[in-house]
Amino acid sequence: MQFEGIYPPVITPHFENGEIDRDGFATMVNHLADSGVHGVIVGGTTGEYYAQSREERVEMMGLAGEVLQGRLPLIVGIGAIRTEDCIEYGLRAREHGADAVLMPAPYYAVPTQRELADHALAVDREVNLPIMLYNYPGRTGTIMQEEFFNRIRHRPNFCGVKESTGEISQLHMLVREYPRITLLCGMDDQALEFFAWGARGWVCAGGNCLPREHIALYEAVALENDIEKGRKIMSALMPFMDILEQGGKLIQTIKHACHLDGLPSGPVRRPLQGLDNDEKQQLEIVLKNLKSVMAAIQNEQA
Repeated sequence: MQFEGIYPPVITPHFENGEIDRDGFATMVNHLADSGVHGVIVGGTTGEYYAQSREERVEMMGLAGEVLQGRLPLIVGIGAIRTEDCIEYGLRAREHGADAVLMPAPYYAVPTQRELADHALAVDREVNLPIMLYNYPGRTGTIMQEEFFNRIRHRPNFCGVKESTGEISQLHMLVREYPRITLLCGMDDQALEFFAWGARGWVCAGGNCLPREHIALYEAVALENDIEKGRKIMSALMPFMDILEQGGKLIQTIKHACHLDGLPSGPVRRPLQGLDNDEKQQLEIVLKNLKSVMAAIQNEQA
């Protein structure tokens, strides 16, 4: 499978009591499909999978598949601590028609590079679906390094990596040493650098609320090789990206931005809490300015 384009990890809308808004979830999946993104990820960080029961996670896989009906590739996150649980989620994802799985390092366990590779290879053998690796040590505690990639590089199912370390040297290493594994941006405020270095896709939380703006950057740089246009778009996006990557409230910010756009979102689940009034006001100003600048850029191109 070729991971190319924009892949938003869809949010999970909630009612005020914290229960999942299933109709709202279906609305969000349809919204993304209709907006022109290239695939949908269920069970990612932005979907709050870590705060869901096993039954809820499996149900969301099935619901996403039912809503999409093959219109777009469905990628399912299978993150868990135990290898056995990752395999189970992967098998259930396959049963529900997933086209690929998203696999982070097991969180909290902090495996060595060899242990991490053995874990990933075990999942691959049992699940046998294309795998997008998710390299996010800020949340898992473990970084996928060269030893890990050397141990898994020849298995064809490892065909993409969402790189979220924030280290540009890691980006350079992946491009130069592992060209067969498709690179996807996983740090929103570095998207332009990723595409300039040959990334073919972007797993972007902001794609939930601003899908067309994210598609515009991808098309400008990855498809049209228009770096000047890409800089203009990225400059428009940067204040929003800064809030996402540096504000410490990624999920809350995305859900409130969706709410402002009339999309179902609802509160985050505990232990997280929503934005305060000042944060909401700041976000509203940033989004208003962003859309104004993007409109001006589009008028220049018309």
